[in-house]
Amino acid sequence: MTRSEVLVEAGRLASQGKPYALATVVRVVRPASTRRGDRALVTPDGTLAGWVGGACSEPIVVREALRALADGEPRLIHIGPAGSGAGAPDDVVVAESRCASEGVVEVLIEPELPGPLLAVLGEGVAGRTLSQLARIVGWRVADQLDPVQRPDAVVVATMGHGDEDALASALKAGVGYVGLVASARRAAVVLDALRAQGVTDDDLARVRSPVGRDLGPSTQEEIAVAILAELVDWRHGLVPGRPGDAPGDPSGLAPAGAAAPAPAEAVDPVCGMTVAVAGAPTAVRDGVTWYFCSVGCRDHFERTGGP
Repeated sequence: MTRSEVLVEAGRLASQGKPYALATVVRVVRPASTRRGDRALVTPDGTLAGWVGGACSEPIVVREALRALADGEPRLIHIGPAGSGAGAPDDVVVAESRCASEGVVEVLIEPELPGPLLAVLGEGVAGRTLSQLARIVGWRVADQLDPVQRPDAVVVATMGHGDEDALASALKAGVGYVGLVASARRAAVVLDALRAQGVTDDDLARVRSPVGRDLGPSTQEEIAVAILAELVDWRHGLVPGRPGDAPGDPSGLAPAGAAAPAPAEAVDPVCGMTVAVAGAPTAVRDGVTWYFCSVGCRDHFERTGGP
């Protein structure tokens, strides 16, 4: 994959709301098999597409990219022979290369985590305003429920035009945050209608209505601001307890854009490098799975019967 193809693929993943890490070579000390500006993508399954220096650099880049996807923080990696990173700033990750080459490569890794997806159903003032504001603070916004990509949150602002159907679809899809823009009286009527259709009380308890922070009498635009404030709280696990809420994750479903769990790692028994389990070459012996930085280390392990 060429440099430009890497960027095209990054754009495709971003448009689909999929996370990835972009790795870019920013410094090279010869001899090395890469050039400044070379780049690659790393996806959460440990797949690397592009070029950042081959087997000497790739396992380290994959490991650090998965760590970056887990904590959401970019990092600069210095990859070179023992001692080459002496004096590097504290915020630089120094990794020792196991290759015979004496070259040095520095790679900037930038994790790209998609913002959570909000479906705003309804064309009223509150719905339109909420859509505009949510995009400003980094949410992706849709105007309908996508059967393929489940939204993280749904706000029903249909103002009496199909409220029941919209809520039923959101609850059935297991959406984390479900809000209804309605007066308390109207909300009670809608929930009673859903109960009559067989929706359980546990599911109905997940519907937030009145939705958003309580501002008292408000304009439609202010209602949108109040909803967005509660959505931000929900995204960060700060929404006060309500029926069905779970501590730390009010919905029980983490919204998109949240950092991934720390990646599983293992030590290559041949060279001693710590590698990410995802995407690493493997070998099985006596029922134990071993992970390697490269097929070269794996082949050595299989050929010699040990490190």
